[in-house]
Amino acid sequence: MKEKVFADDFQMNFLKEEDFLNFISEREANSYWKRYQSNELRFFALDNNIISNNMQYQLKESEIPVFEDTMKHTRLILKVTDKIYPVRSCAVKSILERAKVSGNALNKVEKNVLARILNYCMEVASGEALLRFCEDKISAVHGGDPSDYAVLETPELFRKTVEYLQNNFTGYIFAGASYDHSIATALWELSDDEDLIKKYKKLLEKSKIYDDIVKVGLRLTTSDTGYSGANLYPLLFIGDNSKILPLGSPLKLEHKNGAVIKDFDNQLNLLYSHYSKAIGGLQKLTNITLFYPLNAMLCVMKKIGVPKKLAYEAMDIFIKQNGDFPCTAYEAYIGISEVINILQSESISGSKIVRTEENISRAVHIRWKDYDIPGELKW
Repeated sequence: MKEKVFADDFQMNFLKEEDFLNFISEREANSYWKRYQSNELRFFALDNNIISNNMQYQLKESEIPVFEDTMKHTRLILKVTDKIYPVRSCAVKSILERAKVSGNALNKVEKNVLARILNYCMEVASGEALLRFCEDKISAVHGGDPSDYAVLETPELFRKTVEYLQNNFTGYIFAGASYDHSIATALWELSDDEDLIKKYKKLLEKSKIYDDIVKVGLRLTTSDTGYSGANLYPLLFIGDNSKILPLGSPLKLEHKNGAVIKDFDNQLNLLYSHYSKAIGGLQKLTNITLFYPLNAMLCVMKKIGVPKKLAYEAMDIFIKQNGDFPCTAYEAYIGISEVINILQSESISGSKIVRTEENISRAVHIRWKDYDIPGELKW
């Protein structure tokens, strides 16, 4: 490929299902897992002198851009069994978890200090570490014991999902996918499911928000680097612009406790009933009246982690469409979901949109009346 797939900030979107499946299969072919004793791992700070002098003799010409890219990001290298590997940005989370060290101060210390801290922690760590090597860099350092990280190969998860959709939703449509080194995600429209659509429209009978164009959707998100389990997200596409409305909690399969592909098959078989349950969650929102919807929206968005700027943009859209009149929590939830469409219009990376969708889906289960308070609020 011409693209610098090795780069930490590499990101690619896909419009065709086959292209996406081929791409993630190619990434898997260029990756591997290997276990080492945790106390064998050593981290070092990377600087220009190391690249230009100490390491020049042992780097292939094709490896130099990989190390130069690492200089722009983590500026860390990992040495194990006399070999050195650049550390990718997405690996930092799992490295800190394996070293059992945390704190905001770690983001502020010099890289050579961070490397010493990690080495001190790794020296006393027991058990094995499971390393993910991908496109010439280290992408993750997980716990390597049987009860720790369970490998669920990304291509197999997506192939299983496609097979399930082919067998159970014959009219499904691929609606796009995204890949970066921290997360892979794909979206499908399950356009033939009239039963689920009827259930959704029935719950809207008491709401002033109603749209004849409603389609059932599904998102699968997974990660080899600890950012996500193998998660199936039920959602709806609403309106002629197909705005995404998350339907609450996903079906999650964590990469833990010996999880295998068969467990994911079981999750897929629960999918249809999970949609009905999720729509029931929205039904509860239509039964909650908010007398101060703007305050409730802001409080809920702050609670679930929506950034201030996006929260106020979503609230401005809500005011233009609905004013500041009493409404249901469902209508306020629709307003909060505008955050997703704002991000999509700004061409934000797929992984950020996925995390935002997950945060917003939590609002279905929030105690909305706790935030239905009068007065002027400050963020």
